[in-house]
Amino acid sequence: MTRELEIYIHIPFCVRKCAYCDFLSGPADQKTQEQYTDALIREIQAFPNAEQYVVCSVFIGGGTPSVLSQEAIGRILEVVRRKFHFVSEIDGDFGSVEITIECNPGTAGEEKLSYYRKIGINRLSLGLQSADNQELALLGRIHTWEAFLETYHAARRVGFTNINIDLMSGLPGQSVVSWERTLDQVLALEPEHISAYSLIIEEGTPFYTRYRKDEELRDQGEEPELLPSEEAERQMYARTEEKLLEHGMHRYEISNYAKPGFACRHNDGYWTGVWYAGFGLGASSLLNHTRYRNTEHMEEYLTAAPEQLVGYRETEALTQNDEMEEFMFLGLRRMAGVSESEFEKRFRRTIREVYGETPDSLIRHGLLARKGDRYFLTPEGMNLSNYVMSEFILTSSEQQQKHRTD
Repeated sequence: MTRELEIYIHIPFCVRKCAYCDFLSGPADQKTQEQYTDALIREIQAFPNAEQYVVCSVFIGGGTPSVLSQEAIGRILEVVRRKFHFVSEIDGDFGSVEITIECNPGTAGEEKLSYYRKIGINRLSLGLQSADNQELALLGRIHTWEAFLETYHAARRVGFTNINIDLMSGLPGQSVVSWERTLDQVLALEPEHISAYSLIIEEGTPFYTRYRKDEELRDQGEEPELLPSEEAERQMYARTEEKLLEHGMHRYEISNYAKPGFACRHNDGYWTGVWYAGFGLGASSLLNHTRYRNTEHMEEYLTAAPEQLVGYRETEALTQNDEMEEFMFLGLRRMAGVSESEFEKRFRRTIREVYGETPDSLIRHGLLARKGDRYFLTPEGMNLSNYVMSEFILTSSEQQQKHRTD
């Protein structure tokens, strides 16, 4: 019997590192990109027991995958198809497998985008972040709003009918008005999907050096000098859902909105516990209740023998507590929430047996709601989602016992 599998392929290259980015990515010369493609193909070819899985989605992420030559992307996908069975091979519907590639404006013209369509890529994720050129320059993006429009319209011309646009709020100097302007300009394009994230100041980035103290002021309830205030961020957050809903885009996860039928299948699978195999530098996998993580050192990855790549570098066998935590964390990110019956079916225990009064307490405080079989975050719970998720941590048997009722 085969099991559904998602595939993630990491391309760690970009034209220039953005000032806010802490992803495992950076610029590289042509030779390194070619060597990396070869190593990636060796890793995919050496994956064990591929016949036990049927692939339901492929996501090529980064970095900026579109900096690779179109031929390199074609080679990688061809090896994936030869190695694995796809759902489409079983049900005869090619479109049933979602194949996404992330792309930044300025790295893919009409020829490359047309090639992506020819090799079966059917979903495009475009990194915009803002429609304001000053905000884009501040972020360190390599493109302008006008360059983004060229890429977007080229994608439509070559036949992409499933396009996501990434946006980012809470930027330094950004106002509620400028954020609404970005939303209006993007919505006028009628994309199928929008991912709208709030800026996180990550340690080790140029933004951390510039704005760390400002963020600390905001966290202490004081007025920041450069970053939007907490109240402004709340207004941006609220206006995002309001405006997108007006345009027929429904929120299905904390940061993701889609027209009916266009929720990202790959991400939805991740949030609902579908196993996934990650290929490439630093890529993670979840297989057979075990998490694997590849090396983050480029030279090590490029020179490793295939059997070393398949052996991965870090392995963590997940306990039942780990899996119950993830079930709650990931499930509560989705507007559909978590199902009591699904929890009990998977873990042979009820949510109440594991967490006791915790869900009821969160309901009383207006952070969690219950409808029928499902628990889900309230609007206030979304604002305080980190706190809510922390209430479902099972760090030890003692912690688990604390949540139980007598």
